[in-house]
Order: sequence, then C-alpha cells, then structure tokens
Amino acid sequence: MSFDVDVELRRGDFALAVAFQASTGLTALFGPSGAGKTSVLNMIAGVLKPARGRIAVDGQVLFDSVAGVNLKPEHRKVGYIFQDARLFPHLSVRDNLLYGYKLTGAAGRYAAPDHIIEVLGIGALLERQPGSLSGGEQQRVAVGRAILTSPRLLLMDEPLASLDDARKQEILPYIEQLRDDVKIPILYVTHTRAEVDRLAAAVIGIENGRVTS
Repeated sequence: MSFDVDVELRRGDFALAVAFQASTGLTALFGPSGAGKTSVLNMIAGVLKPARGRIAVDGQVLFDSVAGVNLKPEHRKVGYIFQDARLFPHLSVRDNLLYGYKLTGAAGRYAAPDHIIEVLGIGALLERQPGSLSGGEQQRVAVGRAILTSPRLLLMDEPLASLDDARKQEILPYIEQLRDDVKIPILYVTHTRAEVDRLAAAVIGIENGRVTS
C-alpha cells in the first residue's frame, strides 16, 4: 500500500509546495516548527484544501485539482491522531475505542478491538473515564480509536509533543509495536530527531514549505 502527495498552498506570505511518495510502514515528516508539516497532514485528511495538486492513497484519488476531485474527510478513510488525545470525555475508554469501529461497516474492517487493545496495552483501562487517565494512557487510547476505524492511512501530528519525557518513553514502544503490526502507511510529523531515529523507516525533510530530503 502506498500514497502519493503533490500539493501547493499559499497562506499570506507562506507558500507551500510539497511532493513525495511513501509506502507501508512509518514515514517521518521531519522539520522545524512552522515548516508546513501539519498543513500537509490537514490537506491529506481533507480539512484543508490545496490550491493545486493531487493526493492518492492505494490508488484511490482523494484530491485532484485538475479532475475536480475533493473527497469529504469522512470518505477518505484516513485516521488522524493529534498532539492532544481529544477523547470523548463523557464516554468510557471502551466506548471511545468502539465509537469509530461501530461507524465502520463490517466489510471495511480489518482491525479487531481485542487485538488492538492488547497491542496497545490498554485492557485495564476499558471501564475508566478519559479524565482519570495519564497523558500517555490517553494517547494510547486515541491511537486505538483511530486504528479501529480501519483507516487506509494513519496521520500522527506530533503525538508525543504534549508529554513529559517519562510519558514519551512509556508510549514509544507501543507506537513501535503498532507500526510493525498494522500494515498501513503511517505519516508521523515531528521535529524531534530521536523520534525519527527510533521510529521511522523513511524520512521526508521539510523546511519553509519545501521538501529538503
């Protein structure tokens, strides 16, 4: 499975023009803050429209400015994990995990709740409320919720940025295990070299809205 991105966007004085290809496994989009990394993720997810370009995942076109294709976010089958977990505070961990799973038709599911719960080590948290979890626990639940929608592509926008060093070391092994277990492309945004070295099979450098490597 692979994805292709070739997009352009201008916002005020900032111009972004990025093109790259990636495949199954974890690809790091690496660069300083303000380089345009999150904008790239938002264009792939469909919450930000490129001025020009084309985005395709596993052969399906999500956006094509020439052909007039612009799928709605809910039709792209793209999972998105943010810096903060954004769990539903009124739902238990179990119900957070199953929310997207239930919305995904049985024919489109490849991720099983019991397996993902085991991979992420969150079985003991299922009956708890999000407000009672640590930051690292919340992020593991957020990762599980995203994977249980059975996305064809997973976007991770600096998922460790809001955690202290101890919580980062807690969650990194789970991201590694997920990377190896779920055979879909993962695009992982970070400006931390240690995360790149530990997690990434491929690295796309980006600076000032341009690919540098």
